[in-house]
Amino acid sequence: MPDRLPNTNFVTKTGPVTDTLWMKRGLELARRGIGLCSPNPVVGCVVLDREGELAGEGWHEYDRRDHAEVVALREAGEKARGGTAYVTLEPCNHTGRTGPCSEALIAAGVARVVAATKDPNPLVAGQGFERLRQAGIAVDMGVCQSEAQRLNEGFARWIVSRRPTVEMKVAMTLDGRIAPAPGIHTQRQPYWITGEDSRAAVQTMRWEADAVMTGVDTVIADDPMMTDRSGKPRRRPLLRVILDSALRMPLDSKLVNTAQKDLVIFTVSRDEVRMQELMSRGAQVKLLTAETGSVATGRVPLVRVLDMLGAEGIQTLLTETGTRLNTALLAAGLVDRLKVFCSPQIMGSDAVPAFRGLSLPVRLDAAEVERHGNDYSVSALLRDPWVGATT
Repeated sequence: MPDRLPNTNFVTKTGPVTDTLWMKRGLELARRGIGLCSPNPVVGCVVLDREGELAGEGWHEYDRRDHAEVVALREAGEKARGGTAYVTLEPCNHTGRTGPCSEALIAAGVARVVAATKDPNPLVAGQGFERLRQAGIAVDMGVCQSEAQRLNEGFARWIVSRRPTVEMKVAMTLDGRIAPAPGIHTQRQPYWITGEDSRAAVQTMRWEADAVMTGVDTVIADDPMMTDRSGKPRRRPLLRVILDSALRMPLDSKLVNTAQKDLVIFTVSRDEVRMQELMSRGAQVKLLTAETGSVATGRVPLVRVLDMLGAEGIQTLLTETGTRLNTALLAAGLVDRLKVFCSPQIMGSDAVPAFRGLSLPVRLDAAEVERHGNDYSVSALLRDPWVGATT
């Protein structure tokens, strides 16, 4: 049984304060589905009886099939009749793996539905609300909308474009450096820019993602594992993605040695011997046609990589890359969210920069700043996956 909010006098009143309170509880429930419901969206639902008292609540997990509304209504039973349902995403009005949640709410006899946001899925996109209104149910939308949309940025991007949301993570010094000058760093050993608190926050980011991506230069330099070590539950393994145009991936790297159908290498090299060596060790190798042009010649095509990951149901892609890929992804306008962890140290101009050669500045509007021990992070949307998704 989920932890419940305390029953107090003011929560039985109608109005914005009550709606916000219960929707925030719905968002707490929705977060329990992170890592467990992709490729479906995370959704939470709270059902009150006609007196405004808590009757049922639930959240969605993909393997358990039932949507959050169905779980909450089942717990509420007859208490739902004449009551209010708070749901973090518009109830679906189509049959997929389960029946329509709009019909479940109608059958339960709720009098009012409060939703945080529309569903970006064209199969829903307002139709769930319309069906509820047709059945005489009062519908309100927009309570805690920004928080609800933040939870499902990956789903919104994928459902509209069939590409994952790209979140770029960068760990750098105050002077924008991500590694010491050549000759100082021992090859294939990690060099930590940030502290333990920041690194723990990155593990949470990996837990929230379907895949994590880096370039072969980073593999050669740091020999990373790129695994989710958050200890939190997830339905499917974190997919580890490497861009390796010339198939320089070390066969004795930690990534190759731990490959269990969770390592995919994108390349433009036709070295079949090398491909077979990597595949025999459990890696997947995807051969693509190289980009062309004065700058991009011979490189793995980034857009094609995103298309192929999206076709595999990858909705959220975390990038932990070096200078060249950081710059290329930003320059191509492929980054949806940027999160920079900054350590209070200075390395100097000979050290490796986080970015090099951007033709235009990148502004972080509405930036969120957090403290992580002695470090801090700055996060902001560069492209909103929801723009155009709910219009």
